[in-house]
Amino acid sequence: MMKQSAWRQMTEPGFWAGVLVILCTLSVGADVHQALKTPSMQSKVLQRHKRDWKWDKLFVNEEMPPKSPPEKIGKLDNTFFTSSARYILSGDGANNIFTVNDNGDIVVNAKLDREKQSVYKLSASLIDIYNKKHLDSDDTFVIVVMDINDNSPVFHPDQPGSISESSKAGSKVMTVNVTDADDPTTQNGMVGYKLLNGTDLFSINNKGEISTLTSSLDREKQSQYLIAVQAKDMPDVIGSGNSATAIVTINITDINDNIATFTKGQYRFDVKEDSKPGHQIGKLEVEDKDEIQNKDPTFTIHKFGEVFNIKQSNEKDGILSLKVPLDYETLKAYTFTVNVDEHTVSKSPDNRGPNLLTRAQVFINVIDVDEPPVFSQTEYKFSINEGPFKNPVIGAVSAKDPDAAAYKIRYSIEDPNCPVTVDPVQGHLSLKKQLDREEQSSYTFQVTAHEDIPNGLKSYAMVNLKVLDINDNAPELTNGTYVYVCESDKPGTIIGTVGAYDKDENSGRFRFTLAKKSSNFSLHDNQDNTASIKLKEGGFSTEHSVEHVLEIEIADGGTPEQKSINVLHIKVCTCQTDRRVEYCMAYARTGMSVSAILAILLCIITILVIVILIVLRRRYQKEVLVNKSSGEIHEQLVRYDEEGGGEMDTNGYDVSILSSACHDGSFRPSTGPSLYAVVKKPSACKGDMAVMIEVKKDEADHDRDGIPYDTLHIYGYEGSESLAGSLSSLDSSSTGSNLDYDFLHEWGPRFRTLAQLYGVDGSDTDSSD
Repeated sequence: MMKQSAWRQMTEPGFWAGVLVILCTLSVGADVHQALKTPSMQSKVLQRHKRDWKWDKLFVNEEMPPKSPPEKIGKLDNTFFTSSARYILSGDGANNIFTVNDNGDIVVNAKLDREKQSVYKLSASLIDIYNKKHLDSDDTFVIVVMDINDNSPVFHPDQPGSISESSKAGSKVMTVNVTDADDPTTQNGMVGYKLLNGTDLFSINNKGEISTLTSSLDREKQSQYLIAVQAKDMPDVIGSGNSATAIVTINITDINDNIATFTKGQYRFDVKEDSKPGHQIGKLEVEDKDEIQNKDPTFTIHKFGEVFNIKQSNEKDGILSLKVPLDYETLKAYTFTVNVDEHTVSKSPDNRGPNLLTRAQVFINVIDVDEPPVFSQTEYKFSINEGPFKNPVIGAVSAKDPDAAAYKIRYSIEDPNCPVTVDPVQGHLSLKKQLDREEQSSYTFQVTAHEDIPNGLKSYAMVNLKVLDINDNAPELTNGTYVYVCESDKPGTIIGTVGAYDKDENSGRFRFTLAKKSSNFSLHDNQDNTASIKLKEGGFSTEHSVEHVLEIEIADGGTPEQKSINVLHIKVCTCQTDRRVEYCMAYARTGMSVSAILAILLCIITILVIVILIVLRRRYQKEVLVNKSSGEIHEQLVRYDEEGGGEMDTNGYDVSILSSACHDGSFRPSTGPSLYAVVKKPSACKGDMAVMIEVKKDEADHDRDGIPYDTLHIYGYEGSESLAGSLSSLDSSSTGSNLDYDFLHEWGPRFRTLAQLYGVDGSDTDSSD
């Protein structure tokens, strides 16, 4: 009987040896099984409780179609097996691909593919069919799928191989990648390689590595090779196995193994004499069979190297250029040679020999052109003192025509704001006005030189004029705002320090003195361009402050010396400790200027005149509107035929007109009444009163010559027997009404006149009665 651990090691390298041991064990186990049928032996086994699993076949070939009946590949056997026991499989493919019958025979029900799964791990159980209990512990085993040669080699996509030209024989070029899905431990999965062409230059080994057979690879002859490679499995079996073919690309990379040479022995160029330095004259073409990154020619000029220069172009040709300008009048042609060499080429270049053109002759022909005038200097510098001058000339410029014609030159300055003028013939520069360094310390302008012929050429030169300083500015006082005296200052206290400033460049040391003596303050020159102000006596107060002024004279010590007298106002302040200011008063003035007094008086007079005019206007309006009696107003309205039909007083007006207006549409007053005395007859006397009122209201709203509503135009339809009486308010003040109209005063300025009219008029009427 074999140990369980031996079965778990079947997948180890000693698996096949284990298979042989299993076969032997099975034969021995049959005898043991027969012996166990005897009661005595069976009781001994049951007492030992020793389990025993057996099977005789654990592998199967792939790609075999299912058979009917299914193919038996193994058998389960256990010493505890009884008629009421059953074998059960679990694991990979259990009860689907692999099944077990009541006798323990394991059969395969499907076609297997080793490339998908090569090993199936299963577990065997022995269970009583009645109580579902396990009669023995489960045991595991594996079923190995045996490989067949059913797959061909497959080439992987490879990057093109490459190798430098002239490489040594045996140099590795590339590796061909091929895989075979069959078992690599058998001939089915082993792959061999073979080149179908290029065998005189390349070889391939069993690992797929392609190497060179020669060192004569030359990119300039052939830069690329296409090699057919065959891969075949079962390489050791002649006439058997699967194969595949692929084309691989081998590129030959370039090295610098060719020297550069000129394409011709002579080069000719024409160059204008006015060409600027750096001007490219022409190209000296060279030939090099190597790729451009491996071209490295070097050019050397023999003679006139200070005039011409040559360097590589992007295409590695020689570019000839100017170093300095040419002059036709000096030299009309240049002849020199140029050599080309290549120091980085391999020791044995492919192209070598005495006939190679490594030297070329260059001819330069200088072409004459009409050149502009040439200044003696490209930039001129002059200087002059500021202020008044005795001689306005500050210098001169000079230019000449370099051509053989040698035209006369005239000079000019085109900037109209330039303070300098130039003599058009001699080129002398002169000042147009005196200069002030404090306004502008330097000037830069351009002088033009042009040939004195029609359409003559021009050239320009820059002139820098520096204005030199003279001592022409008096010093000025600084830091005056920081000088103040505190109420608590004691005699001898330094109340401030003043300095000086001078617009001139080298003003020297300033000297400070008092132009007028002061009883309260003294001045001390600190000899460092500052002066200290010291208090002589104390007792200052901001409440009784007067003007404190110091007149300080400052001299700058220059040549000539400049002096100035500066007035310093000293404030009186209330201070805290360390002279920190709380409140300051500069001084109390004793009077006011005349102009300020006149301005104040003029403002006061203007205000008084405006007030008087307003008072007079209001008084006049009150007398006209308020003091008139209601009778006068009524009489005036009646006289102009504007009295309403409902008024009480009808002595001066025929009230019957109002009641008959709707019956007689042909009524027209013979006396020619005003516009609003003529009554427009409505459509019906007994019509809708609201409609009639709206019609009349609309006429009044759109009548430009309309007068107040209290007229015949509004109340002309009021019947003589109307219970409402007169609706007019013109004579309401005479009715003795006790209404109080004082509330109109609270309605604002727009109702001020109405309030005065009703309030005053009512009282007056009452008093008149």
